Amino acid sequence: MTVYALAQLKFTDRDAYNRYQARFMEVFTRYSGTLLAADESPTVIEGQTDREKIVLMSFPDEAAFRAWAESPEYVAISEDRHAGAETVSLLIKGIDQRG
Repeated sequence: MTVYALAQLKFTDRDAYNRYQARFMEVFTRYSGTLLAADESPTVIEGQTDREKIVLMSFPDEAAFRAWAESPEYVAISEDRHAGAETVSLLIKGIDQRG
């Protein structure tokens, strides 16, 4: 079943985050995910947020997500993401459309 990964970021060190972002797609494309959205100025419709960027990705299943997220290549570049942003990440299960 498709899963979605949603990351909500608040930048703390833009240079560190930029290093992460520069290497992200090179690593991401090695895995079976799809980048659906990456917005540094999302519109808040309801409520309040201190987050400055939203990233939405999809993966065929949780195993594919974990293969990417736990890969040595991603773990290495994610050090700059941790240094560059406070992140709230969610893994969301898709809806089975087969009925």
